[in-house]
Amino acid sequence: MKLTDFDYHLPQQQIANYPAKRRDHSRLLVYDRKTGQIWHKRFYDVVEFFDPDDFLVVNTTRVLKARLFGSKTKTGGKFELLLLRELEQGVWESLVKPGRGMNAGVELSFGEFPVGAEVVDVHADGSRTLRFHPPEKVYDLMEAQGIIPLPPYIQRQPEDSDYERYQTVYNRYWGSVAAPTAGLHFTPEILQNLKRKGIEIAEIILDIGWGTFQPIRVDDPRKHQIEFERYRIEPETALKIKELRGQNKNLVAVGTTSVRALESWYKQTDGSLEPISRDTDLFIYPPYQFKLVDKLITNFHLPKSTLLMLVSAFAGRENILRIYSEAVAEGYRFFSYGDSMMIL
Repeated sequence: MKLTDFDYHLPQQQIANYPAKRRDHSRLLVYDRKTGQIWHKRFYDVVEFFDPDDFLVVNTTRVLKARLFGSKTKTGGKFELLLLRELEQGVWESLVKPGRGMNAGVELSFGEFPVGAEVVDVHADGSRTLRFHPPEKVYDLMEAQGIIPLPPYIQRQPEDSDYERYQTVYNRYWGSVAAPTAGLHFTPEILQNLKRKGIEIAEIILDIGWGTFQPIRVDDPRKHQIEFERYRIEPETALKIKELRGQNKNLVAVGTTSVRALESWYKQTDGSLEPISRDTDLFIYPPYQFKLVDKLITNFHLPKSTLLMLVSAFAGRENILRIYSEAVAEGYRFFSYGDSMMIL
């Protein structure tokens, strides 16, 4: 397997810099793995592709306002900060730029806001561990001064609308630096229509890290190390999914983050599906035998990316590349704010 096996051509103008005017008006490509049939629809049509024996699993993580600006307390030197992951209360793995001079012991300030931070460790990958004081005020700082971190391929600064549109309508728990983008197309009306059809919905949490945007830098993707991300399956959700699977219901996962959490859950509990809160670095690529996920709703992913490899494992690499080629020809919009596909 080579990294170039997962490449495709995408015109720059088909990278979506803004979402569709309405969430459910994004386009929807539906692919049936059994028949090879493809439908071109809008996302508001998605309900008709659910069978009565399906159930839905969504990732309810919320995107942090994780970009912060401040100054070194002693010198006044300005910096930009991206909080990546909370290691314990008040202690965060972070990216800082400029990194020069950001050594252990450096104190940081955030204007008049009554929160400070200290660099406590510098890592080989350039990230820093920061300790905030008082530790319980970090989320207040983000709420007051933070900026939502849009993906690097969106060539603009965040606008007011992004604080709504770069979150799912069912977000509940702070923790991510990127959105579970397949969920951005859902509206309260679609969720209600699914429930009316008898489709049950289970909620899980995987906090998405910056590693989701990290390119693979080795020719053999199997040598790539994916970054750890934290996921949680609460007792009520674990019981619900086990009961539905016991009734031979089909699990429809919303997004690659839900897939990684679910498949990690199966692996890390040896199939017992007990409640769990753990880190995962599961990297899914062909060939992979899926244990829990039967159907998938996802966006269109970057060439040579770990996410493209996951959907290739689910639907077949040649099938995915053929579908992507058709989507490009049909003018679909790609990546986080782009269109969606459903794989049956």
